[in-house]
Amino acid sequence: MNQAHLDKIKNNKGFIAALDQSGGSTPRALAAYGVTEDKYDNEDDMFKLVHEMRTRIITSPSFNPDQIIGAILFEQTMDSKIDGMYTADYLAHEKQVVPFLKVDKGLADEVNGSQLMKPMPELDELLKRANERNIFGTKMRSVIKGYNEEAIKEVVKQQFDIGKQIIKANLVPIIEPEVDIHSEEKAQIESFMKDEILSELNKLESDELVMLKLTIPTEPNLYKELVEHPNVIRVVALSGGYTTEDANNKLKQNDGVIASFSRALTQDLRVDQSDETFNQTLAEAVKSIYEASL
Repeated sequence: MNQAHLDKIKNNKGFIAALDQSGGSTPRALAAYGVTEDKYDNEDDMFKLVHEMRTRIITSPSFNPDQIIGAILFEQTMDSKIDGMYTADYLAHEKQVVPFLKVDKGLADEVNGSQLMKPMPELDELLKRANERNIFGTKMRSVIKGYNEEAIKEVVKQQFDIGKQIIKANLVPIIEPEVDIHSEEKAQIESFMKDEILSELNKLESDELVMLKLTIPTEPNLYKELVEHPNVIRVVALSGGYTTEDANNKLKQNDGVIASFSRALTQDLRVDQSDETFNQTLAEAVKSIYEASL
């Protein structure tokens, strides 16, 4: 584990940029950026265009390491280069931003109101490549939409079981059991899920460190015990479909939780903006998310 990266993520002010849209969400991310599906013919072209978008974001002077302490990458982005350097190396050396990698392969079908992660039979090989690419940590997402205690337990257990596999590879897992912001049972789900997460955290050895990426809770400071847990490096919040303004306002009510926003970071960026407009728009989003993360 890179000690300098650990210290930065644990102690520095700022937030983590989520630039990890995958195959299923990439068309939506490109469309929001102004690149419609008629602009590419196949998946390779699509990923080339989204890498150009991410490159523009990362190389922007507004992608500021005083405000952004980490960035989550998609596998294809990890294997791509910026200015002749692999993306994680560019982030670490040129931007002083800690690189993370999305490792899940998407969501399984919904059962009892929750979606587990699909099987990851090639995870060990991916973690090996992540180490070779100087990745610090990983991220993996499940989704909970309804209150079913057994299903919630299963989601949390799967997250921690795979998290331990990632820890053994000398990487830091970001545990992400997302709660759907539109669920009518959101508050009830979050309360039960918190207790399940605490139970799993208390089973870890003292040197088994994780991060948590959670939907901003309905009850402010619900996750205070998680923020203070000795095995938790950082609790970060996903925007979950909230607008930047809504996500920031809700985040401000939760002490010690910082942002890890995707759509809320990039929602106003467009491919046809001049560099000046693009950089100014990104700077405004970064500033607002940074201030909410304080």
